[in-house]
Amino acid sequence: MEEKKKILIIDDDKFLVHMYAMKFEKSGFTVDYALDGLEAVEKLRNNFDPDIILLDLIMPGMDGFGFLDTIKKENLLKKSIVIMLTNQGLASDITRAEEYGVHGYIVKATTIPSEVVEEVVNIYKQNNK
Repeated sequence: MEEKKKILIIDDDKFLVHMYAMKFEKSGFTVDYALDGLEAVEKLRNNFDPDIILLDLIMPGMDGFGFLDTIKKENLLKKSIVIMLTNQGLASDITRAEEYGVHGYIVKATTIPSEVVEEVVNIYKQNNK
């Protein structure tokens, strides 16, 4: 049997984190989460190596771009596919995320949770051919 894919959900909204965690677990993922970028960076520094990182932009402490900046500088991104999951749908945010090399961009407000799981699985498959 194929090994379960590990996903790290980074979002400061505990309700959303737990809801997405449930959805991804039901779809066969192993789920971990962090409530801000700093906590997520610590997990990566401690050799947590998720297959997928689902990242919000607006968070206290360290926001999504701060997280991307840090993991790039510290070379913490091993094999992970990074997908933004945020309510920030501005073209400038999307462009900036693309400049960091994110693999996908999902706007929360226009996507229901089951679609998010589907979208994440599709983006992962496209990047692991």
